[in-house]
Amino acid sequence: MNDQARERVLTELDHVRLATLSGRGTGARRPASTGIDALLDEAHVVESRKVASDIVTMHSQVLLRFFDDGVRRLITLCYPGDANARLGLVSVLSPIGLALIGQRVGASVRWESPDGGERVAEVEAIAFQPEASGDYVS
Repeated sequence: MNDQARERVLTELDHVRLATLSGRGTGARRPASTGIDALLDEAHVVESRKVASDIVTMHSQVLLRFFDDGVRRLITLCYPGDANARLGLVSVLSPIGLALIGQRVGASVRWESPDGGERVAEVEAIAFQPEASGDYVS
């Protein structure tokens, strides 16, 4: 099981858009430190054309295997306005979304579930990544 503390990778575009979503640079008052702040500060930023195909980026379809029950789920990482749990569209600003963005295939991710418990899953595969398909602007 790989550790979530491994270096996270964001594309330049994802970094800019996540910074905008977080309110950075807008002068807006925000709560003190959040998970997105730490991600933006610590992630390794690469050009979209140079991101490895095994990195979870925005709009990636990710196959997760949950450790507690062994269930596999395919989810798509999206922006908050597009989130729809019934369709497997998970907001990047949700706890699971923040845990996933920038992770590699094989990484174990942890997040707090809505009931307050900890969930752990492995990124088993990336079924689709926009950049690997030549889409550098999604």
